[in-house]
Amino acid sequence: MADIKVLVLVGSLRAASINRQLAELAVETAPDGVDLRIFDRLAELPFYNEDIDTQDVAEPVAALREAAAGADAALVVTPEYNGTIPAVLKNAIDWLSRPYGNGALKEKPVAVIGAALGQYGGVWAHDETRKSLGIAGPRVVEDLKLSIPAKVFDGKHPRENAEVAANLRDVVGKLAAEVG
Repeated sequence: MADIKVLVLVGSLRAASINRQLAELAVETAPDGVDLRIFDRLAELPFYNEDIDTQDVAEPVAALREAAAGADAALVVTPEYNGTIPAVLKNAIDWLSRPYGNGALKEKPVAVIGAALGQYGGVWAHDETRKSLGIAGPRVVEDLKLSIPAKVFDGKHPRENAEVAANLRDVVGKLAAEVG
């Protein structure tokens, strides 16, 4: 059987962000048969504008849509900015929602996880991201949740926290099981 391909979108652009580290850990610890690929070009996407959403979209948009079309599922790893979704992630969701009713992630399973500074680990942003994705077309797997308060890491890489690594691997495995 071929690997299950999972597109990973990271809502933080910072190279050393905890959420990027979580995404990298998900790639490193994915169960056998699950291939996770981080799409690292969200900063290159123009703001969504229907006037420029033509046959000849900007190359980064075409690359995002191609990556999503080639994936069987998506994992979104995001912080919380001012109580909601980071703009770069919302913009990617907007691009992926088109063409209306037939976006590249249509009906594919998606899970939303991440870490944030607040005591609830980004729950508001994660809930808003699930809502936006659900409207955009993917099938949001509502019971796959992992919202981690950043203080849990105490300045260390997430891979140094065995419980977080195990929970992350569990989410990825359950997401892969939703494919099909």
